[in-house]
Amino acid sequence: MSEAVQPVPLTAAKAVRKSFSAPLASVFVIAVTVLWTIPTFGLLATSLRPKQDVASSGWWEVFVHPDLILSNYHAVLFEGGFGNSAGMMPFLVNSLAISTPATIFPLVLAAMAAYALAWVRFRGSDTVFFIIFALQVVPLQMALIPLLQLFSGGAHLGGLTIVPAFDLSGTYAPVWLAHTMFALPLAIFLLHNFISQLPRDLMEAAVVDGASHFKIFRSIVLPLCTPALASFAIFEFLWVWNDLLVALTFAGGTAEVAPMTVRLAQLSGSFGGRWELLTAGAFLSLIVPLIVFFSLQRYFVRGLLAGSVKG
Repeated sequence: MSEAVQPVPLTAAKAVRKSFSAPLASVFVIAVTVLWTIPTFGLLATSLRPKQDVASSGWWEVFVHPDLILSNYHAVLFEGGFGNSAGMMPFLVNSLAISTPATIFPLVLAAMAAYALAWVRFRGSDTVFFIIFALQVVPLQMALIPLLQLFSGGAHLGGLTIVPAFDLSGTYAPVWLAHTMFALPLAIFLLHNFISQLPRDLMEAAVVDGASHFKIFRSIVLPLCTPALASFAIFEFLWVWNDLLVALTFAGGTAEVAPMTVRLAQLSGSFGGRWELLTAGAFLSLIVPLIVFFSLQRYFVRGLLAGSVKG
């Protein structure tokens, strides 16, 4: 009698896929998604209801009395208040002008630095990488005041000026620089781990063919690490978009450079009882991050799973 054929064990990748595709896991994901979506839908419903309805009943009454209006969004975007005559629209533009460069700058710099540390070997490269990794422990709050003093007054040692004062008041540059500085250590660490796992044979073949480091980085590394770049871009964009502390420290509260988070804080102080306006402003702050996330969602999932399993 022949021996029974032993089943081939599942690889790690197949085991992960099987566990995530199980019916119980699907039910759990659907339940969490519904629970996560209900507050967002309530925010949207409240922002579209008249003031008297918001004050007298809950947002779920929209299913019974669907009396919806858009005047709340017009009031938030274009009507003034709290020392501002143009509504939230300038702050929305400022948020885009701050978040987009503050995401692109660290992404570009970190990608180049990660490639250099992973594939361009030089004396002390490991030490440089560990120093960059250790910079992640520096608290953002502890560095804000010294950084603000550096931007406004420069750095001096006795009568010697080491770093001149930067005339950056009233511009986006201080916010861009601050977000870029604090994003680089984490970005370099994450991208380095991804880029260093690229096939060595592919890199060696490119070198044999006479490709320069810039050619390898542009034609091979960037296309292959697109999921990792997109994943970090989503995290960094959401962080900058939702930031209030750095924006208040370096941009102030003026409509010329302040982002939406500053205006929302003003709205909560001046229109604390106007829930229809507060919810409209809050939902406006959700629209752009939602668009960015769903646009890059496929890269985001691939970036999270890349390198976690083999097979």
